[in-house]
Amino acid sequence: MDVVHIAVSLLPVVLFLAGLILIDSYKLVRPKFLATALLMGALAAGVGYVVNTGIIDAAGMSVRAYSSTFAPLVEEILKAAFVVYAIRANKVGFAVDAAITGFAVGAGFAVVENIYFLNAMPDASLKIWVIRGLGTAVMHGGTMTIFALLAKSIGDRKSASWGAFLPALMAAVIIHALYNTFFILRPLLGTAVMIMVLPPLVSALFTESEKRTRAWLGSGFDTDQELLKSILAGDIRGTRVGTYLQALKERFDGAIVVDMLCLIRIRVELSIRAKGVLMMREAGFKVQPDPKTQLKFKELTYLEETIGKTGLVAIEPIHNWTRRDLWQLNLIEEP
Repeated sequence: MDVVHIAVSLLPVVLFLAGLILIDSYKLVRPKFLATALLMGALAAGVGYVVNTGIIDAAGMSVRAYSSTFAPLVEEILKAAFVVYAIRANKVGFAVDAAITGFAVGAGFAVVENIYFLNAMPDASLKIWVIRGLGTAVMHGGTMTIFALLAKSIGDRKSASWGAFLPALMAAVIIHALYNTFFILRPLLGTAVMIMVLPPLVSALFTESEKRTRAWLGSGFDTDQELLKSILAGDIRGTRVGTYLQALKERFDGAIVVDMLCLIRIRVELSIRAKGVLMMREAGFKVQPDPKTQLKFKELTYLEETIGKTGLVAIEPIHNWTRRDLWQLNLIEEP
């Protein structure tokens, strides 16, 4: 097996992933989670081989016909599974994080797939490995990047319900199917399109996402600071939060209403801590875990159990946590 063939088929997608990580200002995707995404992509490739082979044998289809019809659907579903988990479990907060996670899954898939073909076709020409390394491998990462970006955007608006991911999946499947068709008819053209379109697209998305992140950080930090200041100073009565909590005394015991205020205070403190971590990371500082934060998480859990589901629903109009707020907890809870 030629070393050049190995490098050309495997390195482009890995280097592309490394580039995405380097240009990400906030570095929010943890190395451990990134490694998991790569491994899940590799696992998806193994499962995909078994499933694809089984369908081809059962249906009696040719590999060429299958690759432009059912293969894209099967492979994109398998790759998308981990990205869906990451979004629903609040492991990613911004579109950039979702994009890096998605590309990592696609990279893991592509590396395993190309290793298989390197062993199955040891005498293939350099042209084949250029197409597979710069075209097919980047395509696997690219479709998952697009899926992740669309799924994150739709999921934020629709609470990441299962139906919200279907449009993103269809987009990934269509792009994959189109590429496979080009691969059969004009492989070099398909590879050229991948190289010309994907890097500028990802770069533009990264730039736009970071602008939105900075805007969100600025407005969100100021709002949290003002609310916390009012709570700590005892001036909560004159705010909309105080007025609403006063009204809740007619429905809940006074001690529960006090717990609600404590819950809001801890949520705001954790939110400020998370935004501070983001700002420090953007400035290039490494933030050490704060032992007091873990105590706040324990108190938060206790208060949520004490207040109960009905009470938590009751305070949503004045302090409803979005999926991004929940993601912030993961940001500062994990070491």
